Amino acid sequence: MTTVKFVKAPTLKEKPDVSKIGFGTHFTDHMFEMTYTTGKGWHDPQIIPYNNISISPANATIHYGQAIFEGMKAFRQGNKVVIFRPLDHLKRLNNSARILDIPPVDIELVHNALRQLITIEKDWVPNKRGQSLYIRPFIYADDGFLGVSVGKSYKMYIILSPVAAYYAHGFAPVNIMVEDTYVRATKGGLGEAKTPANYAASLHAGLVAHQKGYDQTLWLDGVERKYIEEVGSMNILFKINGEIVTPELDGSILSGITRRTVLQVAKEWGYPVSERRISIDEIKDAYKKGVLEEVFGSGTAAVISPVGVLGYKGEDMVINDNQIGPFAQKMFDYVTGVQCGAEKDTHNFTEFVTEV
Repeated sequence: MTTVKFVKAPTLKEKPDVSKIGFGTHFTDHMFEMTYTTGKGWHDPQIIPYNNISISPANATIHYGQAIFEGMKAFRQGNKVVIFRPLDHLKRLNNSARILDIPPVDIELVHNALRQLITIEKDWVPNKRGQSLYIRPFIYADDGFLGVSVGKSYKMYIILSPVAAYYAHGFAPVNIMVEDTYVRATKGGLGEAKTPANYAASLHAGLVAHQKGYDQTLWLDGVERKYIEEVGSMNILFKINGEIVTPELDGSILSGITRRTVLQVAKEWGYPVSERRISIDEIKDAYKKGVLEEVFGSGTAAVISPVGVLGYKGEDMVINDNQIGPFAQKMFDYVTGVQCGAEKDTHNFTEFVTEV
């Protein structure tokens, strides 16, 4: 097994009050770093003091965007620290690498390095329900030349950030605007990859949505502008006449780990579950008939995010009287309960790392 070198930070930071900081604003004392060089492969894995990264002004990623990332979380369960579905996230990182022509990482090596990093930084894992240590692995091309081509050298890092709820208002219904003017991704493009380009493509539409009083944007397909895809930071699910319905994975939306969790658990709870193409017209029709019972998002950052208002072409559909739906509440309680140890983890979703 490859040894991960550890360089201890000379001084340690004061731990912040997580309830008083924003999402992703504070970072731990150490980070993981690894280098890729053509002909040598991935090498020199090490855990080093958290510091700024030095890059060339001609860095290939700055100019041409060859980069990917992941997001997962570690939690306190009493005196234990666990990570939620880490191997699934690392496998998805390699899938993003495939799409962006980035050399895949050795999952076993990175997994072990992540466990070592979390063990070193275990005192940074918050101990209150709803709080966690956010884990951000990322890879970028590190070549210092101007030219549109696949990189020859790469850097990988894992940084850690203690966080509270993703939304400042906590677990409460959000207002979503269905976007029918701008396009984020199309089948055959980068939509399935967790890459900065997808998020850059969503920024302007998100700004327009905020200006109109909405929290986020719900994307439609880029060809016909009629089929539901995903929200900027999460997958989207609907409860229609008792059935849980979500867009199928067709290459233009992210294969969410929380989405996968929700669908698996919903089936075990006895709900009919459907992954298929679903049009905005079908949603409107279900709303008019009174069978659109709940709408909610799923993602690592917010876990479950109930939707209270769905706006489309200037008209608002108010879902469940703008209240948290019973299914969304039950799923949120279950997933967060598993994460914090209040619910029994019968699926081995969480992985024990260390004791505190």
